[in-house]
Amino acid sequence: MSLQSVRDFFVARDMQMPIIELDVSTATVALAAEAHGVEPGRIAKTLAFRLGEGKIILLVASGVARIDNRKFKDAFGKGKMLAPDEVADITGHPVGGVCPFGLAQQIPIYLDQSLNNYDEVLPAAGSINSAVRITPAMIASVTAGQWVDVC
Repeated sequence: MSLQSVRDFFVARDMQMPIIELDVSTATVALAAEAHGVEPGRIAKTLAFRLGEGKIILLVASGVARIDNRKFKDAFGKGKMLAPDEVADITGHPVGGVCPFGLAQQIPIYLDQSLNNYDEVLPAAGSINSAVRITPAMIASVTAGQWVDVC
């Protein structure tokens, strides 16, 4: 269902976005980089946070980027990553396949500046063995994502 919701997301936007499906798991940055034959920084990881006021957000960042706690707090206030069981319920995607496309509910999307170090990145596509090749600018455009600097 999750992979289909990503397909539907792209079709609804009249985008001919090929989804890459592999026979191996791409559920972690290291596995995805190896499977796609790219450097880990090109893997766009999507992290889900609950902010202090209970609001849920998604943050998409380069696979090698690490959250800078001070920058994160300055941008969002207090935040905590969602527990794995919450992630699937809220996003509609399993952990390892979470992406900013085809979400189960509307969630604000934030894109870390670390993505702009690459002309093309590979976020998951709703399953633990799928991805798309897309520019950071296109992610921002199709998700209405807001740029932040928190890594």
